[in-house]
Amino acid sequence: MRLFTAIELPGEVKDYLFSLKGNFSKDLVKVNWVGKKNIHLTLKFLGNVDDKLVTRVIGKLKEINFKEFELELDNLGVFPNEDYARVLWVGVKNFNKVIELQQDIEEKLRDYFEKDKEFSAHITLGRVKQIKNQYKFKEVFRNFKIKNLKFKVDHFSLIKSELSRTGSKYTVIEKFVSK
Repeated sequence: MRLFTAIELPGEVKDYLFSLKGNFSKDLVKVNWVGKKNIHLTLKFLGNVDDKLVTRVIGKLKEINFKEFELELDNLGVFPNEDYARVLWVGVKNFNKVIELQQDIEEKLRDYFEKDKEFSAHITLGRVKQIKNQYKFKEVFRNFKIKNLKFKVDHFSLIKSELSRTGSKYTVIEKFVSK
């Protein structure tokens, strides 16, 4: 099964982030937006995992000891850059705690999965398919202000992702609560 670990976001944060798509008109940019219920902060994408390995992965993730922490939404960003925007995302402040948690996950799962080359704490909003007006897009992007919403992180989850024509369907396999 296709798995990843992630920080799930509270409903009001998902609502706000999903509403941002209204600021990017279809005559400006064509984006495949992430569905509201699927908005999250990925910690580690595991890929296709043999069913026999899932129990061991859960056991290793249960060993992670982390304390509850707070995150705050930060700026709007794009990957790889403004001139060739392919992913629209929102960053988080206090991302040191996210990085610590992500590194703990990497460490616990190192015997089963390759280490991520580079980790960036971000929340994907959508995948850019076409920018119809590059100048206007950059102007909107550069002047965009994200509300500084704060939220507590008291758990992370192991999530199964099933791909379909109508989009990804996510199912939480296990939650790992802070101690």
